[in-house]
Amino acid sequence: MQSFIFSRTTLAACACAFIAACGGGSGGGGTPLLPIAPASPPAPAPAPAPAPAPAPAEAAPVLVIGHRGASASRPEHTLAAYQQAIDDGADFIEPDLVPTKDGELVARHENAIAIVDGSGNVTEATTNVADVPKFASRKATKVIDGTSITGWFTEDFTLAELRELKARERIPKLRPANVSYNDQFQVPTLDEVIQLAKSQSVAKGRVIGIYPETKHPTYFRSIGLPLENKLLDTLQKHDMNKADAPVFVQSFETGNLKDIRLKSTVRIIQLVYSAGAPYDLQVLGDKRTYADLKKPEGLAEIATYAQGIGADKTSVIPVVSGKLGTPTTLVKDAHDRKLQVHVWTFRPENNFLPDSLKKDPKTDPIAYGDTAGEIKAFLDAGIDGLFADSPATAVPAVKAYRAARPK
Repeated sequence: MQSFIFSRTTLAACACAFIAACGGGSGGGGTPLLPIAPASPPAPAPAPAPAPAPAPAEAAPVLVIGHRGASASRPEHTLAAYQQAIDDGADFIEPDLVPTKDGELVARHENAIAIVDGSGNVTEATTNVADVPKFASRKATKVIDGTSITGWFTEDFTLAELRELKARERIPKLRPANVSYNDQFQVPTLDEVIQLAKSQSVAKGRVIGIYPETKHPTYFRSIGLPLENKLLDTLQKHDMNKADAPVFVQSFETGNLKDIRLKSTVRIIQLVYSAGAPYDLQVLGDKRTYADLKKPEGLAEIATYAQGIGADKTSVIPVVSGKLGTPTTLVKDAHDRKLQVHVWTFRPENNFLPDSLKKDPKTDPIAYGDTAGEIKAFLDAGIDGLFADSPATAVPAVKAYRAARPK
């Protein structure tokens, strides 16, 4: 239905025209006519036409965030993974940020780019560093956020040295198809991820945003490699350090996000979890946990510096006896405080789904399950965005949900 919008000036002009057309206003001089008979009462004015009904309010779009790119289809945090997420329709791509020895921000899930156990066996790796003899001496044991880890770490490599390495699939047993892409891609910088998003926004004719996460900010500050200023400087370089830029900055810690708010108007998301506490609060002796941050008073404080929260799925809909249970009040509580709710992480494989959403063969952890059904349940709960390892699965699910909504 067509809608009409009138300014105050237009309404005033219409009113004046209506009065003139009806003979209103002061009359001129002249000889009055004597009435021959009592005047008939004026005919009633026609009833005004009813105003057009407003068009139905368009529901706000639910954002699909390519979690580490399309990490179900390509090794995570590579330009190939981000490109695949864009091709699959993601609204945002998400780089986790860690620094190099010379202070460059690169995209890795963790600063540990290969982890070994007590016997020296590689238990997890996102690069081939353990197979490069010249870097064998870089193996170290460090305590990161209270956890001892042995392996190789980005902060012990310059960017030039890191460029000599190649990316690998982090969970090869669950994503064996991605292993075929091992050793083909470099570790990208934040600058390169932004350049990709900007160039693809032009190529695709739609805005593609970035959703960086600052990893272990307290730890990196303690070793003289703070993340925040470099992040803001890089955003500024690309004219993205502002409130209306297609950017969300996220962190599991709180103090660094408050610091960013003092320096920038960029949009902020406070990450929360169903267990534990922000590490910066632990260091300060602050007893608050993520459970406290999710309470109404905690959300009210978050609303003073952030535009939303990024919550794990269990915080929104717990799994009970292998099925999705009753949603918590977190979405409503956050919305009551004008906070968006973005939920992580939707993964397509049976391994990551409740039993009720696994598909045959249900015992096969790498078979794709009913991710669309899982996403629908969270959309019914009112979420504003979701992190997806497979935008190729998530984007059609969100579109189908919106198309099915009553108009």
